Amino acid sequence: MGRLLLLLISPYLYSLLISTVALPTKPEGCHQLRPGAPFKIALFADLHFGEAESTDWGPLQDVKSTRVMSSVLDDENPDFVIYLGDVITANNIAIRNASLYWDKAVSPTRARGIPWASVFGNHDDAAFVWPIEWFSAPGIPKIRCPEANSSCSGEEDCSFKGTQRLELMKNEIELNLLSYSQYGPKELWPSVSNYVLQVSSSENPMSPVAFLYFLDSGGGSYPEIISSAQAEWFQKKASEINPDSRVPEIIFWHIPSRAYKKVAPLFWIHKPCVGSINKEKVATQEAETGIMKLLVERVSAKAVFVGHNHGLDWCCPYEKLWLCFARHTGYGGYGNWHRGARIVEITQQPFSIKSWIRMEDGSVHSEVVLSPFINRNKSM
Repeated sequence: MGRLLLLLISPYLYSLLISTVALPTKPEGCHQLRPGAPFKIALFADLHFGEAESTDWGPLQDVKSTRVMSSVLDDENPDFVIYLGDVITANNIAIRNASLYWDKAVSPTRARGIPWASVFGNHDDAAFVWPIEWFSAPGIPKIRCPEANSSCSGEEDCSFKGTQRLELMKNEIELNLLSYSQYGPKELWPSVSNYVLQVSSSENPMSPVAFLYFLDSGGGSYPEIISSAQAEWFQKKASEINPDSRVPEIIFWHIPSRAYKKVAPLFWIHKPCVGSINKEKVATQEAETGIMKLLVERVSAKAVFVGHNHGLDWCCPYEKLWLCFARHTGYGGYGNWHRGARIVEITQQPFSIKSWIRMEDGSVHSEVVLSPFINRNKSM
């Protein structure tokens, strides 16, 4: 088997344009993998950098989160990383340019020369929430402002204004040659992280092996929802680049759709579901506006991956695709469950999608074959 490549598909073009410029140039081209190797992706979910930044506790959690990512990256050596939303806790960040924390979050991946892409979660551009304790006798604590010579600093560093999605994405893309993230079509704004990447073989770069779709599930500055406009964009894009549904499609967003509630285990995780923790109820988007109907009807749609719920890490079949949670990676955010990351592995011949969870301590569990799909009724 030849090497697999990761290719960027511009959302602004009607035809598929692909170049073959190897990294580390700006990723308008491909990322080549080792001969005969599958394409391995690490999902980092709910890092929550910048949470409780004004306390001693907050910065320590960011250090621990960096340690988790470093451990996973060194153990798995993935070809690609996806930041699956809630990269930062913007509602705790007093400085104007929250990209400082975003930059810290991607630093372990960047330091190892691994390309990545990101989608937004509900905390990434949430409005600053003033802690009530700041209005007690001790008063507002000293705010940790960025240094004046920081590449991400601004003139009003401690303005409490927050950083909107477009600015966060702009800073990530412009400051990082390894970022494959995109702004997405302007007609979908304020929903920003909507785009598609192509995985191809080096033997035939023009022939896709899989499409990776990224959708912004909202939250923060606007409702927690994948809109009907996004669903229409997905349908149009999929019809354009995969008209016969021949190429498998894998989809990533942050907040679970309501379909996740339909398949959620009641208590313990049992077949056909696979996972290790089921410690809370699924917190879904505010409404379902058509994206799941489209995915269920597409034979090429194989799996959806989300974050958001820190106490869930299962994969369950829904119709003929899989609905999967990642694993809570960051020490920010609620919950004391052990940290880790979900790994997704794509093999070209024969085509397959496998997934498992790699923990901070190096252990591995919850391996599951997501494609080819096995009828769940035969497993029950």
